[in-house]
Amino acid sequence: MKALFILLTRWRVEGKENVPKQGSLIVVANHLNLIDPPLLGVSVARRINFMAKQELFRPSLGAYFVRASGAFPVRRGKLDREAIRRALEVLKNGGVVGMFPEGKRSLNNQLLPIQPGTAFVAVRSGAPILPVGISGSEQVKGIGFIIHRPRITVTIGRPFSLPYSKDKPLRSQLPELSDMISKRIAELLPSSYQEPLSYQSGSRSSHGD
Repeated sequence: MKALFILLTRWRVEGKENVPKQGSLIVVANHLNLIDPPLLGVSVARRINFMAKQELFRPSLGAYFVRASGAFPVRRGKLDREAIRRALEVLKNGGVVGMFPEGKRSLNNQLLPIQPGTAFVAVRSGAPILPVGISGSEQVKGIGFIIHRPRITVTIGRPFSLPYSKDKPLRSQLPELSDMISKRIAELLPSSYQEPLSYQSGSRSSHGD
């Protein structure tokens, strides 16, 4: 995959020094294209176990590679307790979980509202979050992209932890904690990829599933 990205795109990774070399970690990024999981996999110098939508695990050659990469399924649009259990188990063993907290690909390159599952896993596991901003991967489509070799930039930010309060119910804190995750990702993206005020509480626009 690394060779393909070098040959077919102008791929650049910024902030490699921000990746912890060991210990549990939750990698979060915006989602623009189906190539984003392998793109993160070769950009972050850790083996990432991705939460992937359940549809990708239907019997096919693609499903084989999805499973071989260490991914595990998650049912979108609902609380998937089994997926959360798997994520917590990986983190407990010092592994890395990869999540696209928007819950789906953005069709207009704008950062979508963050779903609460990432914040929930981060608080329950105590694992630090590594924010990543991806730009340019949406240009990889059709066969024509090979000719112009699109510029793809993966920007890795500094790890951070969520300021969870034990004095309040976790559920009531998830919206604010999710906004914090969104803001950290947005800071790593070009301005054209940021929906105005999309991560501020009460200022999100609505998006359909």
